Order: sequence, then C-alpha cells, then structure tokens
Amino acid sequence: MEATLPAVAEELLKEIKKAFQETSHVPDDLLLALKFIFGASAVAALDLVDQHSVTQVVSPSGRAVYQVLGSSGKLYICYTSCHFCTCPAFAFSVLRKNDSLLCKHILAVYLSQATGTCQELSVSDQQLASILLAEEEEEEERGP
Repeated sequence: MEATLPAVAEELLKEIKKAFQETSHVPDDLLLALKFIFGASAVAALDLVDQHSVTQVVSPSGRAVYQVLGSSGKLYICYTSCHFCTCPAFAFSVLRKNDSLLCKHILAVYLSQATGTCQELSVSDQQLASILLAEEEEEEERGP
C-alpha cells in the first residue's frame, strides 16, 4: 500500500492478513471492525472476494492494475498505489462527498490480497495499454 490509508484501516488489513495466514479464516472480531471502519462496503467487498472477482493484471514491464468484476457485471479498474477506482461510487462517495475511505472494489482488492484469493492475469504491455485505454474511452463517453 504505497499511498497511506488512515493508520487504523491499514492496521486492520494487516491483522486480517496475519489471521488468515495463521488460521485460513478471518475472525468475527476483525470482520466487525472491518464493518465498523468501512460500513456497508465491507460486506459488499467480502462478497466480491468470495466470488473471486479480483484479478491482478500484470505486464512484462512490471506494470500492474487490478480488475474487479462488480456486482453489476461491469469490470472496474483499481489502482492501489493511489487508492483509486473507476467506479461511479468512488467518484461520488470518496471524492465528491468524502464520506468513505474506499469503494467496495478497492477494499475487495486489499481483502483478496490479504486472503490470497487474488487471481493473476499476465498480459503484454500492449494488452495492458489497451485495457487502460478502453477504460479511459468509457469514462469520456460517460462524461463529467
């Protein structure tokens, strides 16, 4: 996590990873803390993790992004280096209203990393560029 999440959220994700590595499950007290910090998006993010909806897309140059298959069936691009997601909820709740730390997609990325359930897809640099350009074109079509 290059860009820093608030310390309490970052510590909680570390504790979840540690607990999962030791016992292969997340204890109830950590799940409750997750819901307390991230609200309703915690349950939705856990559901995305259970459905194996998170894929790390990596290229030979070492560049990587995450694709998360949302509950609506749309793929969203997540950048963990800056805690950014291309979903409308991120733009509204995190950026505009500033009432959430993360959207469910980014939280799902962190949780899938902690639980070792993140899938990996190797693509060429050109394919990764195409993925990113396709997302940019969709955003332009949606407008501001």
